[in-house]
Amino acid sequence: MLVRDVMTTNVITVPSSTPLIDAERIMQFHRIERLPIVDKGKLVGIITKNDVLKASPSSATSLSRSELLYLLAKLTVKEIMKKNVVTVPPDMPIEQAVALAQAKRVGALVVVENERVVGIVTTNDIFYKVVNPLFGIGEKGKRIIVYGGGVPGQICKIMDFVCRENIPLKTIWALRLPDSERTELVLHIDMEDVSGVLEALRNMGFEAELRAHEPEIA
Repeated sequence: MLVRDVMTTNVITVPSSTPLIDAERIMQFHRIERLPIVDKGKLVGIITKNDVLKASPSSATSLSRSELLYLLAKLTVKEIMKKNVVTVPPDMPIEQAVALAQAKRVGALVVVENERVVGIVTTNDIFYKVVNPLFGIGEKGKRIIVYGGGVPGQICKIMDFVCRENIPLKTIWALRLPDSERTELVLHIDMEDVSGVLEALRNMGFEAELRAHEPEIA
């Protein structure tokens, strides 16, 4: 999966001369948290909703309302924007983009191709379009965890069983938890009663149970 598969296109941008108060209104109207700043087609910076809040006058100020409005009208996004924007190309694998965002500690990556902004990918995009489908979040069914089942030999045995019994799988993933020496295998099964699957796995010698939030069917 590539960045282009999950990025938001038709990105709303503003020039650096935009008054801060107008940028704030744009973000509120479109319900967005970030605005890339583009001058003459080239990305020059980015501002976030938090940047705007920090730049806004404090409620404790002694200035009058007209003075505040005057100052806000004079302040432009150029004066508060971050210039070192973290960017990625649209053909970068999504796992590399995630690693970059984590290393740079940013919540969004601006997608640039031929020096032109073509998209933006945020942590929300990654959760909704990658993590949720991968783990079947929000999907019906039951999840069985097979302790130590996430190694090649054990995975083969389990998948042979799943194929032989025609068990309807939605997702499957292997995961090594922090401070654990074992790699667990999680089966997301499109069935409400998985007691027979559990019994069969246990008879095969596996330690298996329903995920903690899904009580085992008696």
